Amino acid sequence: MTFAELHHQHTPLVIANVWDATSAIAAQQAGYQALGTSSAAIAAMLGYEDGEAMSFDEMLYIVTRITSVSNLPLSVDVEAGYGSNADEIAEHLKRLVQAGVVGINLEDSKVVDGVRRLVDAQAFSRTLEAIRTRLSAEDLQLFLNIRTDTYLLAHEHALQETLYRGRLYKAAGADGIFVPCLTSEQDIAMIAKELNLPLNVMCMPDLATFGRLKQAGVSRISMGNVVHSAIQLQLKNLLERILAQQSFAEVFIDESTR
Repeated sequence: MTFAELHHQHTPLVIANVWDATSAIAAQQAGYQALGTSSAAIAAMLGYEDGEAMSFDEMLYIVTRITSVSNLPLSVDVEAGYGSNADEIAEHLKRLVQAGVVGINLEDSKVVDGVRRLVDAQAFSRTLEAIRTRLSAEDLQLFLNIRTDTYLLAHEHALQETLYRGRLYKAAGADGIFVPCLTSEQDIAMIAKELNLPLNVMCMPDLATFGRLKQAGVSRISMGNVVHSAIQLQLKNLLERILAQQSFAEVFIDESTR
C-alpha cells in the first residue's frame, strides 16, 4: 500500500514517531507500518527548544540518517515550514522528497518570543495552496498532513475553529488533518464527519483505545515526543542509580526480572 492508502485501513495507522536512526530501526523491527519524525524529540536530542530553534539543514541531516536505515514510509514534522513564504517552504519540501520522504506535517501556529500562537487561517490556507500548486507543477508527490493547534492552545471555541480551519485547509490542498490534544470522542466524530479527511490525533493520557478511535473516525494516531521523553527519564534514573550504588550492576539487570 502507498502511504496515502495506509490512512484507509480497517484499523488506524499508528505512526512510530522517531528522532534518529536507532529509534527508526527499533520501530521497523517492532513491526510498524510507517515512521514519522518528532520535531520536539529531534530538537531535544540536539539540545534545542522546540519551535524551529534548530535549522532546516540540521533537521534534514537527521532525516537522511533515518531514511538510510529504514525502508518504511517516512513523514516529517516540518513545524511551520522553516520559511517565511510559500516558495521557501516548498523548496524545503522538495529537498525532503529528494531525501525519500513521502509525507509532512505542517502546522498553523508559530512560536514567537517563546510563545506559540495560531496564525491567521486565511493567510495560512493561501500559503498552503501555493505550496500545493508548486509541488504539483514539479510533479512532487507528498502527503500534506496539516496540523491545526486549536485544541493544543485551548482555543475558546476549539471545535468550531477546527472545522473552520479544516475546511479552508481541505480546499487549499490538505491530504489529512492533524489535531493534537483532541481527545473528545464526540468532537472527533464531528470533525471526521464534517471534514471528510483522514483525521490524525496524538497520544494523550485520556485518549481512547485505538478501536474506539477508529469507530469515531480516526485514521491516524501519532506518538509525538512521549516515547522519547519516557526513554530520557529512564536514562536519567539509570544514571542516578549508577552514582548512588557506586556500581554498574544495575546496567546488566534483565528488564524482564524487574
